[in-house]
Amino acid sequence: MKTSDKISFWLDAGSYDLKTAEFMQESGRYVYTAFLCQQAIEKYLKALHLRKTSREAPRTHNLVYLVGLLELEVDDELMKLLTDLTSYYIEGRYPTYKQKVSMTLSKSKAESILDETKGFMKWLKSGLR
Repeated sequence: MKTSDKISFWLDAGSYDLKTAEFMQESGRYVYTAFLCQQAIEKYLKALHLRKTSREAPRTHNLVYLVGLLELEVDDELMKLLTDLTSYYIEGRYPTYKQKVSMTLSKSKAESILDETKGFMKWLKSGLR
């Protein structure tokens, strides 16, 4: 598979995850909103890594690590989002944590996460052109 095809794959998968996050938000499944926002950003970061290096990104779900590898300059607010999303990914994978996270993730918090994710992904996509 050519690098351009791999980049397209990551972008398509990330866009699909973001759209699914929107559906989860509409249906009140806020843990999955956050989980899929993490997945969407991860896939866009991996596409950007491919674009910049012509190599696959490391197998990780840590968004802060991926941003560091790419040497992207992000502000404190965005760094907090990336840190939070990384923890939602980890916690969302395990049933005992999922229940705890469900109790702390309100509709407005999940909506904020979704909005911030959309903005960051738009910015990332502009760097992929």
